[in-house]
Amino acid sequence: MPLQFQPVASGARLADQVADALAAEIRSGRLALGDRLPTEAVLATQFAVSRTVVREAVSRLKSLGLVDSRQGSGVYVRAASAEPLRFEGAHLASREAVIQLAELRRPLESEVAALAAERRTAQDMARIREAIAALRQAVADGGSGAEQDLAFHLAIAEAAHNPFLMGTLQYLHGFLQGAIRVTRANEARRDDFAREVASEHTRIADAIEAGEPAAARDAAKTHMDNAIRRIRQADPAFWQQEGAQLARPLVERRKG
Repeated sequence: MPLQFQPVASGARLADQVADALAAEIRSGRLALGDRLPTEAVLATQFAVSRTVVREAVSRLKSLGLVDSRQGSGVYVRAASAEPLRFEGAHLASREAVIQLAELRRPLESEVAALAAERRTAQDMARIREAIAALRQAVADGGSGAEQDLAFHLAIAEAAHNPFLMGTLQYLHGFLQGAIRVTRANEARRDDFAREVASEHTRIADAIEAGEPAAARDAAKTHMDNAIRRIRQADPAFWQQEGAQLARPLVERRKG
């Protein structure tokens, strides 16, 4: 008998609910190794969600190694009763190093944005908007946008017109670059994360352009708070793959 799913409830993120329901069927064996998942249209109807939500849920299952896509055929179960990935000590160290860098960035980015809102020029705003456009294009082209993300934050720092501040950021450049590479790699794996970041960047830029230091400070702080949340919510599979590799230089520097 074909599986039947109940519509998900509003409140918790819909894609997470759909992914959890499908993962439960796989781990219980009701969706067995080699079984094909119902089509995107069928899942969207049964869960009473959009196809975009279904795609995000399936993407999460792929990152957990539970399913594979076959070109022109569908999505198939990779393993039955798969055990959740364990968060090993090395991966935990990688995550904590990135979070600690974000904690360092949080007060710095907040005050930089506030100063930029007070001192920005038309040329400064042009650079900030260009950086946002470049980041959007990099993501559209399939990249993580790490370098463009760093350029966005540096453009804001330049708009603060404080040479000592720029000197501090140049000293921290390697750390910032490494941390942003990890956060962007994680955010690129989930459409909801990518949309959140784009919205947060726009909010910061809008507040700076409007000349509102308090709003700019709040927007930048919220952005860093959310960056920490997104890292904490990253799938363990991310840390067992590119996350730990990208974070290795940060972990090594922290030990030094």
